[in-house]
Parts: sequence; C-alpha cells; structure tokens
Amino acid sequence: MRPCVPATPVVLDARVVTGAGGGPDKTILHSPRLLEPLGYRMLCLYLHPPGDSGFEILRQKAAHAQAPLIAVTDRGPWDWRVLTETLAVCRRENVTIWHGHDYKTNALGLLLKRFWPMRLVTTVHGWVQHTRRTPLYYRIDQFCLPRYERVVCVSDDLLEACLSVGVPARRCVLLENGIDTTAYRRIRCTTEAKAALGLPVERFLLGAIGRLSEEKGFDLLIPSIATLRSRGLDVHLMIVGDGHQRPRLEQLIREYGLTECVRLAGWQADVRPFLEAMDLFVLSSRREGLPNVLLEAMAMDVPVVATRVNGVPRLVQDGRNGLLVNANDPDGLVTAIATLLNNPQLRESFRAAGRRTVETRYNFLTRIQRLQRLYDALLAENPSSVLLR
Repeated sequence: MRPCVPATPVVLDARVVTGAGGGPDKTILHSPRLLEPLGYRMLCLYLHPPGDSGFEILRQKAAHAQAPLIAVTDRGPWDWRVLTETLAVCRRENVTIWHGHDYKTNALGLLLKRFWPMRLVTTVHGWVQHTRRTPLYYRIDQFCLPRYERVVCVSDDLLEACLSVGVPARRCVLLENGIDTTAYRRIRCTTEAKAALGLPVERFLLGAIGRLSEEKGFDLLIPSIATLRSRGLDVHLMIVGDGHQRPRLEQLIREYGLTECVRLAGWQADVRPFLEAMDLFVLSSRREGLPNVLLEAMAMDVPVVATRVNGVPRLVQDGRNGLLVNANDPDGLVTAIATLLNNPQLRESFRAAGRRTVETRYNFLTRIQRLQRLYDALLAENPSSVLLR
C-alpha cells in the first residue's frame, strides 16, 4: 500500500519506556508544538509494559507539553502485536518519517519500512543502563544504525561510537540536547525557594535529579555527604527522582546516619522549584549522554559539579562554568563540593557562566530548527538505497 503524499509531512517519534520516562522524553514531548510552525506534524509513539502505573505520569507530561501521544502495549520481545499495531498507526497517520530513539524502535522501524515506505531517522541518546541484556541490545543497534538514513547523536563521543560501527559519516549528525531557556529561568532567590519548600534556609543544600538507578552514582553521592559532615561542613542533600534503587539508597542513608540531612524527594512533575532551592547541583553519574538535568540546573543559575563522562565535558568547562571530577571517584567528588561550598565568589561566577553557556549554545528552539533542516534535506533526497540485509 502506497501512501498519499501529505501536505504536511508526519514525523512519528517512537520510544520504549518503563514508568514515567527519563531525559530523552523531555526532548521528545516538547518537540511537536515547536515543529508544527516549521511545517511538520509530529506524533509521539510509546511502547510500554502492560499495567505500568508509571505510564500515567508520562501521559500527564505529554498533555502538559501539548504532545500527541500514542500508546502501544508491549508484552515482550515476541509480542507480534506491537508490529501490527504500529503498522496500523503508520498507515492511519500517513507517516512520512520514522524517528527511533532506542534499539527496539530502531529494529521496529527497519521491519515496518518493508510494509510502509517511510524515511528512517534515529537519535542515539547513549547506552547508560547496563544489564545482562545490554550486550544483546548493543548488537541489535550495531546492525540497525548503519541502515538508517540519518543518525542523530547528542554528544561527540556517541557520534564517534556510531562511526565505529559502520554508520557512514554523511549520515551522522551531531545535534546536542537543548532546553527552553524562557521556561527554565530563575524566578526566586535560593532563600525564598527553600522557604517555599519548607526547607531550613540556613542549610547549604546540595541537589541531584535523576532516575534512582546504578548509573546515576547516587550510591557514591550519599556517602560523600557523610564525609563532608564529618569535616564539620553543615551540608544537606535532596535527590529528586524515583526508581528501583530507592530501597538501597534508603538503606545507605540509615547506615551513614543521614536520615536528618538527606531527603529522597521522589518524582516531581516540575523540578524547577527544587532547582531554585539548591545551592549546588551535583551530577554523580557513571554514564550519561548529554543530560538534560545538567542543562536545566545551569539555566536556573545553579552552580554545578559533574562527572567527566561522555558529552558532559562539552557542556561543563572545568573551572570556567563548573567543576568536573572523574566518575567513580568519591574523593574527587568530596573535594569539588567542598571547594564550592567554601567559595561563594566562585559559586556566583559559575551561576552566571552556566546560564550564559545554555543561552548561547543549548537553546531548544535552535535545536528544533536544526532538526527541521535535517528533515528538509532528507525529504529532498531520493529514498535511501540502503539494503535491509
């Protein structure tokens, strides 16, 4: 069945998600309303496990972002109904461009192209969660990525990784994450924000945001608080987010006697009030692509300490707009935090420099305009002759 050529090209962004989603979903869900004035209708298709209560939070996020959401229940790797249901969506919506966001939607796009002639684009966000199945997922992606017409990479190290698995250089595009700098702008000072959240205004508050899972390194950050306090520094920590590692982190908090000064705030629909209350934002991740939460913190005038992983050093220039430490280095983390805690002037310098970095290099509208040009160039070309071997 051949599609009609739509007056407005239709982009279907597809992603597999468990629970409320993560950083990539901020980019996906906030793109449709900005792509529409640029001549593209974008739909967000999410594959999710049956009965996943966290998916309702993602629905709320989509509604808030005015993003058209299509949900497909995914019962596992052998659920053939995912293929038939998604193919029905492609035909019903007259999809022009399939935009995958992970190994499964990349494989699905290749299969669907056999039945529905659409162009293939994918974004590589970074392979950060490591499980026993991760090597298999890598192999699937290594097969799929060279067969896509455009491969968008959110950091230069991911671009190098894609080139190394055979993606032609002319199809690889570096397109870093961006955020809406008008939405992420400080409204209240730190003292007012702490008071609004019922937090003691005199306490020095470290903050972190992310899924409670191993790659985020919160199991290193919590003991760092104990070390800092043992040195006489009155520092407190608030972690915003939820995930399967929560019981382990709660146990660590009890073991180190930190129940009065470390708070797990859970998932929050809007993290901006929490960012405003932070004296310092800490990214302790072992693995990342280019994390949106770091962009958000810098846009909200929060000084940052971050681990030197993947795309982070492109964003954070050590000593200029933040401090960098090596991953899995608790001593380095403690030293960097203590340095900023004891140096208010340096913190103020990083606040201004961080905001300036995001405004000039990581504006979300600029990213969307570059994505539009990518789609324009792709549709102007003849369909790819890549063999689906």
